[in-house]
Parts: sequence; structure tokens; C-alpha cells
Amino acid sequence: MSQDIAARFNAELAPRIAETIAALFKRRIRVEVVPDERAGRAARVHLSGEPLDEPRRFAQQLNVYLSWDGLEVEALFAAGGAEKFEHYLAALPGKMRAWQTPRQIDFGTRSQADPTVLLGGLDFEH
Repeated sequence: MSQDIAARFNAELAPRIAETIAALFKRRIRVEVVPDERAGRAARVHLSGEPLDEPRRFAQQLNVYLSWDGLEVEALFAAGGAEKFEHYLAALPGKMRAWQTPRQIDFGTRSQADPTVLLGGLDFEH
């Protein structure tokens, strides 16, 4: 992906994804945009939080990274990309729920089975 596209994604869209996720969890989960140090790479979104004392579903505290496929990011800046992105934001609550069981993540208790989880190569389908 070009540096310009990556910079636009990092400045315009990644913060909106982070804000949507933060609002979904009523700010009980820390959500931040993490820029990639390499030029031409899209930022990741990091979700973290101290687990609840009890009941906790998994042993590890929440530490999840989301990253998107470069071609998918580029497509957001082509014809129809803005509409696709809006649909993606609206679909995020369902996506977050769907990721929990197969990846052994529990956003409700801010816990997970593995020390770090990367949900990578994501697309913007809804």
C-alpha cells in the first residue's frame, strides 16, 4: 500500500474504528491506535484492560491487536469505499461478539486464553 493511503487510513479511519470499539464497551476497555513504524503500513488498533477479579473466564488479561489487509485498506479510498467503511463500523458489534469464542477472548471480563491475540488480515466486509 502507498504511504499516502496508509497515512490517510491512520489519520482518518483507524481513529474512527478505535472510537467505535471504545464506545461499544463504554470505555471500560482501553483502545488505542498503534502506528506501524514501517512506511506504507496501516496502523493497528490495540485493545487492553485489566481483567475483572471474579468471575474471570480466562487467565490472561485482555491484550488484542486488530490489523487489516493492505488491499482492503486501499479499497476504502476507491469508489464506494466510504459507504463500505460506514457499514463496517455498524457491523463491528457483531464482529466483536463473533471473534470471542474461536479466539478465546472474553471482552466482558477483559480476559483471554493467550497472552497476546492478533486478529490480522481483517477485511471491511459487514
